[in-house]
Amino acid sequence: MNTRSRFWASLAATSLLFVACTAAPPAGSQPAASQPAGSQPAGSPSGGDLSQVALQLQWAPQAQFAGYFAAAEEGFYAEEGIEVEILDGGPTVQPHIVGSADDGPEFTISWVPKVLEIRDNGESDLVDIAQIFQRSGTRSVSWADSGISSPADFAGKNVGVWEFGNEYEVTAAALQEGLTAGEDYQKVIQPFDMSLLLNREVDVAEAMTYNEYAQVLETENTETGELYQPEDLNVIDYNEVGTAMLQDAIFAREAWLAEDGNEDIAERFLRGSFRGWIFCRENPDDCIQYTVDAGSTLGAGHQAWMMNEINPLIWPSPDGIGAMPGDTYEQTVQISLEASIIDEEPTEGAVRTDLAEAAREGIEEDVNGADFEKGTVEVTQGGE
Repeated sequence: MNTRSRFWASLAATSLLFVACTAAPPAGSQPAASQPAGSQPAGSPSGGDLSQVALQLQWAPQAQFAGYFAAAEEGFYAEEGIEVEILDGGPTVQPHIVGSADDGPEFTISWVPKVLEIRDNGESDLVDIAQIFQRSGTRSVSWADSGISSPADFAGKNVGVWEFGNEYEVTAAALQEGLTAGEDYQKVIQPFDMSLLLNREVDVAEAMTYNEYAQVLETENTETGELYQPEDLNVIDYNEVGTAMLQDAIFAREAWLAEDGNEDIAERFLRGSFRGWIFCRENPDDCIQYTVDAGSTLGAGHQAWMMNEINPLIWPSPDGIGAMPGDTYEQTVQISLEASIIDEEPTEGAVRTDLAEAAREGIEEDVNGADFEKGTVEVTQGGE
């Protein structure tokens, strides 16, 4: 049995032990993290026995987080006896760093390799307690006339990527083709928009299916007077390339989970959040409105596109929402090792599956979404 197989066998045994032997004590109230400017209060009014917790978002309010907005607005958190303070992210916020602080939020949304990296460096005890996104939304987008249809075509090109750990899938794919940044291609740190591609200042740009890719399609082609079309673009899908890495997950600090009553709070938070995402699967229009109401800076048209792209990253969830897809986790770890993102295999404590399992057991709705089918959305100029 190889190391990763031993890891999963041990993890499964540990999960069974937690479920069988850990009786969750009554939850005590937890102080909410301080609320910075731009954060969104959520859930029912404070009072009584409500447990106060904070959730740090990966980015600013957008449909990427619609399930959490829905959980608050539909009363799912309140039904679980918790009040959630939703903290905005943004270009200057690194949620995995914020969430690792001793006085940080109880829950954090981040990408898995970013957390594996700071755990490997001994700078964090964040634990993946629910894997929300089952597949990657990262793409590289170029113009159809660029001749770039695979990472092998990056040779000699200006390749746009984001930093702060958002670039790993792109650079790992290039490495698999024997291409090193600074030697075989020029890595260009791009802003969190598509301006460099639109101005042809880079040959290919990193994009998320639910955000930056849509920004191109929402832009007018000055040569035609019409919006850009998918056929104007080449798109590299890292799920197909084989360097897809796990993205949005819910993390909590190991030390916080070890405190009396906090595993129970975490289970209830997950249950409310899962129900929020199930609601968005069945009621995307309501979740678009909740996102707009939460303060999204991009328009309702863009949020409609995003909601339609976020749902397929979650659904179907073959083992249930929040379950860890073992093959993709192992791929994330292997790529992280090969790309020197981490030096050692993650410890068993990097992932816990028992809390999500317990949360799903208390949900009457369909937690798998096996029959989910992606809808269609009309692209609007400027995302309005």
